[in-house]
Amino acid sequence: MRKIFTKPNSLKDVNFRYCPGCGHSIAHRLIAEVVDQLGIRERIIAIAPVGCAVFAYDYFDFDVLEIPHGRPPAAATGIKRVCPDKIVFTYQGDGDLAAIGTAEIIHAANRGENICVFFINNANYGMTGGQMAPTTLIGQKTTTTPIGRDPEKAGYPIHVSEILATLEGTSFIARGSLDSYKNIVISKKYIEKAFKYQLENKGFSFVEMLSPCPTDWGMTPEESLKWLRENMFKEFKLGVIKDKWKNA
Repeated sequence: MRKIFTKPNSLKDVNFRYCPGCGHSIAHRLIAEVVDQLGIRERIIAIAPVGCAVFAYDYFDFDVLEIPHGRPPAAATGIKRVCPDKIVFTYQGDGDLAAIGTAEIIHAANRGENICVFFINNANYGMTGGQMAPTTLIGQKTTTTPIGRDPEKAGYPIHVSEILATLEGTSFIARGSLDSYKNIVISKKYIEKAFKYQLENKGFSFVEMLSPCPTDWGMTPEESLKWLRENMFKEFKLGVIKDKWKNA
């Protein structure tokens, strides 16, 4: 009988060095479990950028490329086109994907590239000190918005999933969360569907996961989960936003 604490084969036998309460380690495990369940480990090529996501190659036990900040969708496009038999995904944070990488993600999605993108949204720049990100909430305090994000000066939070859902090239867009057992299970189902759509050549899939960042939010892990539920859930609605092939 499979034990709940059994390490997925697609994760290396090393300790995560993410901050206590960070959601990255949970997301890593979910992806690794799905890869194992689908039996695609030997076909996977993952792409990680700069930021907290850069550590992915230390933990995934399959091929992982490190790509300059914001550019993973462009690299994924090249790899998938040259090696269409490979299963290619990018693993990106909100500062990386929604700021410097805006052009890359928009155009890869619009072209309908047959790749998966897993997007970790913790509403700030995690690795570099907790600065405001495109997803930072109105009034949220960061190191660059010490009195809270002011929309008159810094604009509004960007809803990446909703933006991508308007593009004809996208097939599956969903937003999950890493705050509870229920939402973690749902997020895993989204990840599985994204990989299956790529296996079926159905095009571009995007799974956003809301994640706590206790260190940069200045909270305990428990407090960060409460803050995420009370604030991020209101701004970033959970659920499937687009499923082009649902009734196909």
